[in-house]
Amino acid sequence: MMQSLSEGYRALVFGASGAIGQAFVRALQSDPRCAAVCGVSRQSSPGFDLLDESSMAACAHTLTAQGPFHLVLDATGALTLNGRGPEKRLEELDAAHVLHALHLNAVGPSLLLKHFSPLLASGERVIWGKLSARVGSIEDNRKGGWYGYRAAKAALNMLLQTGAIEIARRRPLAVVAALQPGTVQSALSQPFLGHDALRPDDAAQRLLSVLNGLQPNGRAQFVDHQGQPIPW
Repeated sequence: MMQSLSEGYRALVFGASGAIGQAFVRALQSDPRCAAVCGVSRQSSPGFDLLDESSMAACAHTLTAQGPFHLVLDATGALTLNGRGPEKRLEELDAAHVLHALHLNAVGPSLLLKHFSPLLASGERVIWGKLSARVGSIEDNRKGGWYGYRAAKAALNMLLQTGAIEIARRRPLAVVAALQPGTVQSALSQPFLGHDALRPDDAAQRLLSVLNGLQPNGRAQFVDHQGQPIPW
Protein backbone atom coordinates (compact mmCIF):
# COMPACT_ATOMS: atom_id res chain seq x y z
CA MET A 1 0.00 0.00 0.00
CA MET A 2 2.61 2.55 1.10
CA GLN A 3 5.29 1.39 -1.32
CA SER A 4 7.07 4.74 -1.12
CA LEU A 5 8.00 4.13 2.52
CA SER A 6 10.78 1.82 3.64
CA GLU A 7 10.07 -1.82 4.40
CA GLY A 8 9.06 -2.17 8.05
CA TYR A 9 7.80 1.41 8.34
CA ARG A 10 6.12 2.48 11.56
CA ALA A 11 2.88 4.47 11.62
CA LEU A 12 1.11 6.69 14.14
CA VAL A 13 -2.58 7.67 13.86
CA PHE A 14 -4.14 10.50 15.87
CA GLY A 15 -7.91 10.46 16.32
CA ALA A 16 -7.91 6.66 16.11
CA SER A 17 -11.34 6.42 17.75
CA GLY A 18 -13.07 8.32 14.93
CA ALA A 19 -14.45 6.84 11.72
CA ILE A 20 -11.56 7.77 9.44
CA GLY A 21 -8.95 7.25 12.17
CA GLN A 22 -10.18 3.71 12.77
CA ALA A 23 -10.16 3.09 9.01
CA PHE A 24 -6.56 4.29 8.79
CA VAL A 25 -5.54 1.89 11.54
CA ARG A 26 -7.31 -1.04 9.87
CA ALA A 27 -5.73 -0.28 6.50
CA LEU A 28 -2.22 -0.01 7.94
CA GLN A 29 -2.62 -3.16 10.01
CA SER A 30 -3.40 -5.01 6.79
CA ASP A 31 -0.25 -3.73 5.07
CA PRO A 32 2.49 -6.40 5.44
CA ARG A 33 5.15 -3.72 4.92
CA CYS A 34 4.00 -1.85 8.04
CA ALA A 35 5.89 -3.12 11.08
CA ALA A 36 3.66 -1.39 13.61
CA VAL A 37 0.77 1.05 13.77
CA CYS A 38 -0.04 2.97 16.94
CA GLY A 39 -3.49 4.52 17.24
CA VAL A 40 -4.02 7.21 19.87
CA SER A 41 -7.02 9.25 20.95
CA ARG A 42 -8.58 10.77 24.03
CA GLN A 43 -9.67 7.29 25.10
CA SER A 44 -6.35 5.48 24.52
CA SER A 45 -3.44 4.92 26.87
CA PRO A 46 -1.35 6.87 26.35
CA GLY A 47 -3.81 9.42 25.08
CA PHE A 48 -4.04 13.13 24.46
CA ASP A 49 -6.51 16.01 24.53
CA LEU A 50 -6.38 18.69 21.82
CA LEU A 51 -7.27 21.29 24.46
CA ASP A 52 -4.42 20.26 26.77
CA GLU A 53 -0.88 20.69 25.46
CA SER A 54 0.64 18.97 28.49
CA SER A 55 -1.23 15.78 27.57
CA MET A 56 0.29 15.91 24.08
CA ALA A 57 3.79 16.40 25.46
CA ALA A 58 3.33 13.47 27.85
CA CYS A 59 1.97 11.25 25.07
CA ALA A 60 4.91 12.12 22.80
CA HIS A 61 7.36 11.33 25.59
CA THR A 62 5.74 7.93 26.15
CA LEU A 63 5.67 7.04 22.45
CA THR A 64 9.28 8.00 21.78
CA ALA A 65 10.34 4.42 22.51
CA GLN A 66 7.97 3.13 19.79
CA GLY A 67 9.46 5.37 17.11
CA PRO A 68 10.88 6.66 14.98
CA PHE A 69 7.76 6.94 12.85
CA HIS A 70 7.67 7.08 9.07
CA LEU A 71 3.98 7.87 8.65
CA VAL A 72 1.87 10.10 10.90
CA LEU A 73 -1.82 10.61 10.16
CA ASP A 74 -3.81 13.21 12.07
CA ALA A 75 -7.52 12.44 11.76
CA THR A 76 -8.66 14.78 14.53
CA GLY A 77 -11.26 17.49 14.05
CA ALA A 78 -14.74 18.63 15.02
CA LEU A 79 -17.52 20.28 13.02
CA THR A 80 -20.29 20.29 15.62
CA LEU A 81 -19.21 21.73 18.97
CA ASN A 82 -21.27 21.38 22.12
CA GLY A 83 -24.27 20.41 20.02
CA ARG A 84 -23.95 23.46 17.77
CA GLY A 85 -23.26 23.11 14.06
CA PRO A 86 -21.55 25.57 11.71
CA GLU A 87 -22.93 29.09 11.39
CA LYS A 88 -24.83 29.93 8.22
CA ARG A 89 -25.12 33.71 8.67
CA LEU A 90 -23.13 36.55 10.24
CA GLU A 91 -25.92 36.99 12.78
CA GLU A 92 -25.05 33.58 14.22
CA LEU A 93 -21.41 34.40 14.93
CA ASP A 94 -20.40 33.82 18.54
CA ALA A 95 -16.87 34.57 19.76
CA ALA A 96 -16.63 31.62 22.14
CA HIS A 97 -17.84 29.19 19.46
CA VAL A 98 -15.35 30.48 16.87
CA LEU A 99 -12.46 30.35 19.34
CA HIS A 100 -13.41 26.80 20.33
CA ALA A 101 -13.41 25.77 16.66
CA LEU A 102 -10.00 27.38 16.18
CA HIS A 103 -8.59 25.64 19.24
CA LEU A 104 -9.81 22.17 18.26
CA ASN A 105 -9.24 22.35 14.51
CA ALA A 106 -6.12 24.52 14.21
CA VAL A 107 -4.24 25.15 17.46
CA GLY A 108 -4.50 21.59 18.79
CA PRO A 109 -3.30 19.90 15.59
CA SER A 110 -0.41 22.38 15.27
CA LEU A 111 0.67 21.45 18.79
CA LEU A 112 0.61 17.78 17.78
CA LEU A 113 2.98 18.75 14.98
CA LYS A 114 5.16 20.57 17.52
CA HIS A 115 5.47 17.63 19.89
CA PHE A 116 5.44 14.67 17.50
CA SER A 117 7.34 15.84 14.42
CA PRO A 118 10.63 15.24 16.32
CA LEU A 119 9.60 11.56 16.43
CA LEU A 120 9.74 11.32 12.62
CA ALA A 121 12.58 9.26 11.17
CA SER A 122 15.53 11.18 9.75
CA GLY A 123 17.44 10.61 6.53
CA GLU A 124 14.58 8.82 4.73
CA ARG A 125 11.13 9.47 3.35
CA VAL A 126 8.53 10.29 5.98
CA ILE A 127 4.94 11.51 5.66
CA TRP A 128 2.74 13.69 7.86
CA GLY A 129 -0.86 13.73 6.65
CA LYS A 130 -3.49 15.93 8.31
CA LEU A 131 -7.19 15.87 7.54
CA SER A 132 -8.23 19.35 6.50
CA ALA A 133 -11.26 20.43 4.43
CA ARG A 134 -11.94 22.08 1.10
CA VAL A 135 -13.93 24.75 2.94
CA GLY A 136 -10.61 25.91 4.40
CA SER A 137 -9.57 27.15 0.96
CA ILE A 138 -9.90 30.94 0.82
CA GLU A 139 -9.75 30.98 -2.98
CA ASP A 140 -12.34 28.21 -3.34
CA ASN A 141 -14.90 29.84 -1.01
CA ARG A 142 -17.88 30.54 -3.24
CA LYS A 143 -20.82 29.83 -0.94
CA GLY A 144 -19.93 31.62 2.30
CA GLY A 145 -21.24 30.45 5.65
CA TRP A 146 -19.58 28.03 8.07
CA TYR A 147 -17.53 30.92 9.48
CA GLY A 148 -15.79 29.29 12.41
CA TYR A 149 -15.07 25.99 10.67
CA ARG A 150 -13.78 27.69 7.51
CA ALA A 151 -11.58 30.03 9.54
CA ALA A 152 -10.22 27.15 11.64
CA LYS A 153 -9.33 25.05 8.61
CA ALA A 154 -7.73 28.03 6.86
CA ALA A 155 -5.69 28.69 10.00
CA LEU A 156 -4.79 25.00 10.20
CA ASN A 157 -3.54 25.09 6.61
CA MET A 158 -1.31 28.09 7.33
CA LEU A 159 0.11 26.50 10.48
CA LEU A 160 0.72 23.26 8.61
CA GLN A 161 2.40 25.08 5.73
CA THR A 162 4.67 27.02 8.07
CA GLY A 163 5.56 23.87 9.99
CA ALA A 164 6.30 22.00 6.77
CA ILE A 165 8.86 24.60 5.70
CA GLU A 166 10.69 24.21 9.01
CA ILE A 167 10.48 20.40 9.02
CA ALA A 168 11.99 20.28 5.51
CA ARG A 169 15.17 21.94 6.74
CA ARG A 170 15.96 18.92 8.93
CA ARG A 171 14.08 16.27 6.96
CA PRO A 172 14.26 17.20 3.26
CA LEU A 173 12.57 13.92 2.30
CA ALA A 174 9.48 14.72 4.40
CA VAL A 175 6.06 15.03 2.78
CA VAL A 176 3.54 17.17 4.66
CA ALA A 177 -0.01 17.25 3.34
CA ALA A 178 -3.37 18.82 4.17
CA LEU A 179 -5.97 16.30 3.02
CA GLN A 180 -9.55 16.75 1.84
CA PRO A 181 -11.17 13.35 2.48
CA GLY A 182 -14.45 14.13 0.74
CA THR A 183 -17.76 13.63 2.51
CA VAL A 184 -17.35 10.52 4.61
CA GLN A 185 -19.93 8.49 6.51
CA SER A 186 -19.05 9.55 10.05
CA ALA A 187 -20.49 11.18 13.15
CA LEU A 188 -18.82 14.47 12.12
CA SER A 189 -20.57 14.65 8.76
CA GLN A 190 -23.81 12.79 9.57
CA PRO A 191 -26.07 15.88 9.40
CA PHE A 192 -24.62 16.84 6.01
CA LEU A 193 -24.42 13.48 4.20
CA GLY A 194 -25.43 13.15 0.57
CA HIS A 195 -25.89 10.12 -1.63
CA ASP A 196 -22.22 10.21 -2.65
CA ALA A 197 -20.73 9.91 0.87
CA LEU A 198 -17.72 7.62 1.06
CA ARG A 199 -17.33 4.69 3.41
CA PRO A 200 -14.53 5.41 5.91
CA ASP A 201 -12.46 2.47 4.65
CA ASP A 202 -12.73 3.71 1.06
CA ALA A 203 -11.74 7.24 2.12
CA ALA A 204 -8.76 5.94 4.07
CA GLN A 205 -7.55 3.81 1.15
CA ARG A 206 -7.84 6.75 -1.23
CA LEU A 207 -5.97 9.11 1.07
CA LEU A 208 -3.17 6.62 1.69
CA SER A 209 -2.82 6.13 -2.05
CA VAL A 210 -2.60 9.89 -2.55
CA LEU A 211 0.03 10.25 0.18
CA ASN A 212 2.01 7.38 -1.31
CA GLY A 213 2.33 9.29 -4.58
CA LEU A 214 3.24 12.74 -3.25
CA GLN A 215 6.81 13.93 -3.64
CA PRO A 216 8.65 16.12 -1.10
CA ASN A 217 8.95 19.74 -2.21
CA GLY A 218 9.90 21.56 0.96
CA ARG A 219 6.35 22.77 1.52
CA ALA A 220 2.95 21.45 2.53
CA GLN A 221 0.60 20.21 -0.20
CA PHE A 222 -3.18 20.67 -0.13
CA VAL A 223 -4.86 17.82 -2.02
CA ASP A 224 -8.17 16.00 -2.20
CA HIS A 225 -8.86 12.27 -1.95
CA GLN A 226 -8.38 11.91 -5.70
CA GLY A 227 -4.93 13.48 -5.59
CA GLN A 228 -6.04 16.77 -7.13
CA PRO A 229 -4.47 19.97 -5.73
CA ILE A 230 -6.72 22.43 -3.92
CA PRO A 231 -5.93 26.16 -3.95
CA TRP A 232 -4.91 27.48 -0.57
